[in-house]
Amino acid sequence: MNQVNEATTDVSERELVMERVFNAPRELVFKAWTEPEHLAHWWGSKGWTLPVCTVDLRPGGEWHYCMRGPEGEESWGKATYREIVPPERLVYVDAFSDAEGNVNPALPQMVIAVEFFEHEGKTKVVSRSLFATVEERDTVLAMGAVEGMNETLDRLEAYLAGEEG
Repeated sequence: MNQVNEATTDVSERELVMERVFNAPRELVFKAWTEPEHLAHWWGSKGWTLPVCTVDLRPGGEWHYCMRGPEGEESWGKATYREIVPPERLVYVDAFSDAEGNVNPALPQMVIAVEFFEHEGKTKVVSRSLFATVEERDTVLAMGAVEGMNETLDRLEAYLAGEEG
């Protein structure tokens, strides 16, 4: 059984699954995942900030953001929402983009389904990233996706506890 601070990761042929339990109500965790004023405090690896974050939370709407690293490097992303069931589920297509929101066709896209479950008075988050090919999955894994997402979830945990991530 997962405890707070413990994440599990499973990599299958074309899928990356990450699970984490947070000591916070499901509604709050869902809001933290979908509202710019919350995302700005925790989205990104340790040492990174989120200076740009817009969210149009509706099917067909987009989440466009910029993560800025400690050396000033930038990583832009754009997600297009497919399904939104507050506070239970989000499904979106996630892609690397530029500042204008143009998707970078040279980098993999993935379909991400994030589910939020009530779990023993806490919230269990299960994130499933599905890639078109094994090679695309491997490209993203080689970029440090698991380590980066674990650091990001550490920051979310700290933010939900009232600390800055």
